Amino acid sequence: MVASAHQAGDSGGLRPAFAAARSRLGLIALLFALAAASWWWTVDRMRGMDEGPGTDLGTLGWFLGVWIVMMAAMMLPSVSPTVALYSRMTKQRSPVAPVVFVSGYLLTWAGAGLIAFAISEAGGRVFGDVLSWDRAGRWVAGGTLVVAAAYELTPLKTVCLRHCRSPLGFLLGSWRDGLSGALLMGAKHGAWCLGCCWALMASLFALGVMSIVWMAFVAGLIAAEKTLPWGRAVTYGTAAILLGLGVLLVAVPDAIPGLAIPHEGTMNQMTHAALNSLARAHPRTGVPTPRPTALEPDHPAIRIRASGSPTS
Repeated sequence: MVASAHQAGDSGGLRPAFAAARSRLGLIALLFALAAASWWWTVDRMRGMDEGPGTDLGTLGWFLGVWIVMMAAMMLPSVSPTVALYSRMTKQRSPVAPVVFVSGYLLTWAGAGLIAFAISEAGGRVFGDVLSWDRAGRWVAGGTLVVAAAYELTPLKTVCLRHCRSPLGFLLGSWRDGLSGALLMGAKHGAWCLGCCWALMASLFALGVMSIVWMAFVAGLIAAEKTLPWGRAVTYGTAAILLGLGVLLVAVPDAIPGLAIPHEGTMNQMTHAALNSLARAHPRTGVPTPRPTALEPDHPAIRIRASGSPTS
């Protein structure tokens, strides 16, 4: 009975947002177009960069820019009904207000990216090679997935997910007028969403934050939890999936499709290529010299070798 009540509440909370989405099809189309463009940009930028668990995040500026675009790609489709409902409720009828709302939402996720980068940098500095895949790295990644699975079943997850699935209640309880109000409301909604999804994002880091496949996988789980009508049943399924991945990652990582397993040879491939290029370089100019090629059949040296004497 309790489960039925929760599902009924969730369904009722989603109905006003879906109704608003049907009346704001232009806005929904814009948000989905932005998400599609973000996916295209992310795929182009991250091609060949997936090194699996423990992928290097690069510099802060580069990572933060990529992270914000990633969040737009992954989160805009599932948050679009809330944005449509906000647009329908606002008195100004301004096309700018929904954009400001989304900006506040992404601002919260940008802050989460800064925290993730700081944790990654601090872990690398403190533990160094201890976190490499062949040592503790596999156990840390698997443990992260198990913790994420456990979080799916906590009361805090339930509370945060209920706010995400009941946008009308959130907007009525947090309403602020004006563009500054739109920014604050977007940021606050992003905070509830972060409370709901931080463990899933941690799972993305554990599986390979630069992997398009795992990005799409986590985005699909987030969208299912926020929009499907089955409520907590979806989170139980998500917990089971994450737990299974955590066990497989420690026991038999090769059995996980799409997982890039870190290896020292592949991680240093570019370094080896650069050293080989320098080894073939001309000693004075530093310009790489071409590798020796096979002689043509009619080359004089071939004719001499074949006949035993020079031929004209």
